[in-house]
Amino acid sequence: MKKSAAKLEQLKAVLQGHTTLLIVLQDNPDPDAIASAVALRKLANTLFNIQCSIAHGGRVGRGENRAMVKYLGLNLRPMDQVDTVQFERVALVDTQPGTGNNSLPPQVEPDIVIDHHRCRPQTRLCRFTDIRSRYGATATILTEYLRCAKIKPDIPLATALLYAIRSDTQDLGRDTTHADIAALTQLLPVANKRMLSQIQHGIVERDYFQMLGDALKNAQVYANAIVTSLGSIDNPDMIAETADLLLRDDLTDWVMVYGCVKDKMLISLRTDQEQLGADAVICRMVGRKGTGGGHPSYAGGQIPLNGLSGREIKKLEKKLISRFVRDVAGSSPKPEKLI
Repeated sequence: MKKSAAKLEQLKAVLQGHTTLLIVLQDNPDPDAIASAVALRKLANTLFNIQCSIAHGGRVGRGENRAMVKYLGLNLRPMDQVDTVQFERVALVDTQPGTGNNSLPPQVEPDIVIDHHRCRPQTRLCRFTDIRSRYGATATILTEYLRCAKIKPDIPLATALLYAIRSDTQDLGRDTTHADIAALTQLLPVANKRMLSQIQHGIVERDYFQMLGDALKNAQVYANAIVTSLGSIDNPDMIAETADLLLRDDLTDWVMVYGCVKDKMLISLRTDQEQLGADAVICRMVGRKGTGGGHPSYAGGQIPLNGLSGREIKKLEKKLISRFVRDVAGSSPKPEKLI
């Protein structure tokens, strides 16, 4: 908490005297990004009466994420409809400059970066940074800020922050610190338990089942790893959701799920064997072709596909799968169908 108290004072110095703040999330934001942004807005509103807008690229596709946005009554703005010049301060939450997973124009240097992933070189150039890669969720950092500022989150915000921490740590089962547990303990008495359940079991669109069926049909087993493609999709959240599901297979230690969304290939890795590090594996896989990052048990990457033909994309897929299997299985076993 001492670090959060000191960081809060630094954050106040960056915000003081300003009236507008743009909070930018990762593309296709998850609960951690959404809740953290709302908490930062609460801080800015309460401390300095700053008017905030929250924006992101992509879409909110996963049922739980849409349920959270609806519950919070959020009006999230598409980044392609935002003029960053209109804002005196710009913040990145749960993402960083140069990661490739947010739509902040590259020429715009954010004033504030708060994240729980490994620190990027560009991040160090920003006015205010708080990067805690050991934390299970960015929401934990923002919960500590609220406590240091003596701001009690209202029920919707407490519920969102609690769900965010539970979601990113899989109910404290992965990449969890004492700080995450302390934040969860603080938020639990305030949160709406019924709403937590409704968010967790958010309704899904009909095409969810078609995409899930395709993913299972395409799934290939390489010894201790499963690889599958969702093809071309318009709901990027399905990639991570499918990866989470496939890791439940009792004979599987590693999962790679990928799909093409507009002009990018998106990849999600999951593992319960953290020694190798999913974040390290994804970086080796994408190399200089794209960007990647995450945590030892889960990670993601993206590769631009601009100008690539269908044949070239197929060649790229084979290369990525080969690198992944060689890294996590130690050989190139013959694939078998999952079902």
